[in-house]
Order: sequence, then structure tokens, then C-alpha cells
Amino acid sequence: MKIVWKKGFVRLVLVGGILWMLLILIALLFHIWSCQSSVSFLSAMCNKESKVYTMLDTMGLVTKPHRCPIPVSNNPDKIVIPTGRTSDKIVKKLLYVTEDEIPNNSSQSSPLFGGHLSWKQREESFKLKSNMKVHCGFIQGGGAEMDPVDIKYVKKCQFVVASGIFDGYDLPHQPSNISIRSKKLFCFLMVVDEVSLKFMRENGTVKEDNAGGKWVGIWRLVLLKNQPYDEPRRNGKVPKIITHRLFPQAQYSIWIDGKMELIVDPLLILERYLWRGKHTFAIAQHKHHRSIYEEADANKRRKRYARPLIDLHMKIYYYEGMKPWSSNKNTISDVPEGAIIIREHTAVNNLFSCLWFNEVHLFTPRDQLSFGYVAYRLGDAFKFFMFPNCEYNSLFVLHPHTREHSSPIEWVKKIDELKDSNLKESRGGLGLFTPYPADLNSVVLPQITRTSKAG
Repeated sequence: MKIVWKKGFVRLVLVGGILWMLLILIALLFHIWSCQSSVSFLSAMCNKESKVYTMLDTMGLVTKPHRCPIPVSNNPDKIVIPTGRTSDKIVKKLLYVTEDEIPNNSSQSSPLFGGHLSWKQREESFKLKSNMKVHCGFIQGGGAEMDPVDIKYVKKCQFVVASGIFDGYDLPHQPSNISIRSKKLFCFLMVVDEVSLKFMRENGTVKEDNAGGKWVGIWRLVLLKNQPYDEPRRNGKVPKIITHRLFPQAQYSIWIDGKMELIVDPLLILERYLWRGKHTFAIAQHKHHRSIYEEADANKRRKRYARPLIDLHMKIYYYEGMKPWSSNKNTISDVPEGAIIIREHTAVNNLFSCLWFNEVHLFTPRDQLSFGYVAYRLGDAFKFFMFPNCEYNSLFVLHPHTREHSSPIEWVKKIDELKDSNLKESRGGLGLFTPYPADLNSVVLPQITRTSKAG
């Protein structure tokens, strides 16, 4: 009996130990899954500062956010706001084309939001003069109209935190650590389309004030009706890039992507990235890439747009003199992390934003491919501060999208797949289908050396 009892006890201990280890393993697997999950509720359960998460990161099972401290001031109430606007020495007056000129040979009968910009007009727009008139979206009849109640509201907004959600891919995330001073100073404007507004009403709390304005927490929802593009990602570039056109009274703006939760007071952000260094435009450096050609390669691998159209986009830039990034360049990188843009709305910065948007309108909606090119064309006239990517990750909490974005054009591998099909966009990227005034067949793109495993 003693022998049987001892053997049974040993078995019991072994079985209990195995079950305990299985429970720990299941808990660890659930922790990893929740931290990487695209479901907001599950990802919110993940404590990324815990010892367990740190241990899993050390083992290579999860990726910890790439963060470093940002040297912001401690007290928003003590920030001294500069008086007046930064003067521009080159561009004194900037006007915008508002009526579309539809070419006789164009199959397009209605105006385009970004206009039928010709190659000659595009080239002229890069030649800086004291008085300039350029395409900058918002062509009459091209779409993206605001409600009168929103037009009236934004006229009072000189300091803006702007964001946007299109096609219901996100829900608004409420900023934290916002001072009373900043709540009074800043307008928090969330630009949405009809699909997103409906999604928010069904999955959140949209309140309406006495004047007809719609709110989700601190965010004032600004509805854009009649979307100008077929592709939701391209529609999202309207409030992101040409913010000054949507909110013309704004002197300063901070753009953040819809999936971001702001965790730093916006007044501290302006002081740190603009006023302290006497900058007027600040943007984060991309985490992985410095050359637009490497970024284009990553976009193709990750199926972010039609591969042959990305190649054509890059061939045009390479033909026009855009070299791959090297340490000999004046900029620390040609590729930004476009989820945050901090700017004073000076004439030169507004011009840059217009030209950047025109590239997105003409070519692919991947704005990170166009930023460095426009900066290259404007040269020393456009000065910007590109700060380390790790600081960008300390300004926000990144939330997953409510669902994965995918459109048929992103899977196109050959240009023939776009012919005689409904895959080609009808209102954006038309520059890629307009005969370029030079022979691009002989253009060979530079060889890509993949410096990271991203994508």
C-alpha cells in the first residue's frame, strides 16, 4: 500500500505540474495574442510596461514600441506663445486655382477635386516667385464640401489639432494630459465622411449641440460630403496634407492619424518642435527607411498599391533627378513618418502642402513617397525639422484599425490587369495614365538594398 501510495502521489505531482505549466503557457500565448490583436478591447488589456511583456520582448515573441523620452516643458501654462506670424522672404502671396480646365481629349466630363493638372503646370508650380497661383484641391464641383455649420465653427480656430477617419476604419480616441489652457486654445477637429459618421453613431456616442455641431468627447466632427476620390486612403490626404485649405483661419496645426491617441499636451508639442528651435514645419523620421525607393519597395511587398503604378511613380521621380538618399544629402531622411505633421501655416509651408497634395492627386496615394521629392524640388526655400522616430512613439498610443483596409487595386501586379477593368481609379492617380513628356522606358530604377525587415 505504501509503494502504491507513493507512486500515485508522484504521478499526481507530475500531472499537476504539467497542468500548471500548460496553464502558464496558455496565459502567455493569450498575452502575446492580445498584445498583437487588431481588436481594440483585447489590445487594451495588454500592459506593455509589464515585466511579462518585457520578457516576451526579450525572447522575440512581441515587439515593444520604439520609444525615447521627449524633452518637452513641464507646464503648459508657462509656455510663451509667439506673437504675429513668421514672415516669408520668398513667397509673399499664394493663390489657388479654383476652376478646372478639362482637356479636350479627356474622357473626364466633370471637374476633378485636384484639377486636371498638366505636366507644364506641375513644372511651373515648382518655380518659386513672390506671387504664386497653384492647384491645391477644392476645385469647384470636385467634392469634399463642408456643412455651413462646420464652416462657421472652424472660422474661429487659430490653433488646431486635426485628425480624420474615412470609410469607418477607426473610432475617435480621446486625447489625454490636455491642460485647461489648451482645451480653450485649440480646436480638436475630426474630419469624417458619411460612412464613418454612421459607424460612430452605431458604435459610440455622437452628441449634437444646439447649433447642429456633432461631437465625440473633445472632438468636433467635421463632415466632408461627396468624397472626391474612389480610394478612402486618398480621401484621407485632403485634411492631412492641405489642412490649411479646410481650416483657412488656422495659424498652427497638429495633424494626427485617426488611429492615434494623443498623450501629450498640444501646446507642449508646438513649443518643443516649432518655437524652441524656431522651426515652422516638423515631421517625424520614418522608423525604417530613408530612401523613397526603399520605401516604394516596401509598399510593393506589403501590397499598399498597384506595383506597376508604384514603379511608374518612382521612374518619373528618378528621371526628374531624385536620387536615393545618402549621407551626402542635406536632409537626415527623404521618408517621413506621416502620422504626425506639426506646422505653422506660412506661405511657403502652404505652398509645400499644396505641391505635396498635387503629387498625391496625380500619382499614388502613398504620401511618404512624395514628401521627399517635393522637398527636393523646393530646395533650401522649404526648411523643415525632422525629429527622431522614437520621439514620435512617445507622443501617442497607437491603436489598431477596426478592420483591415484592402482595395482591389492594391493587388495588381501587372499593368494589363488595369486595362478594361474597374480597378483603375476614376478621379485620382490620373497622372500615371497621362502620357509623360519624356521616354521612361529606358529609365532603370536604382537597386534596392533592404536595410530592414519591415514589410
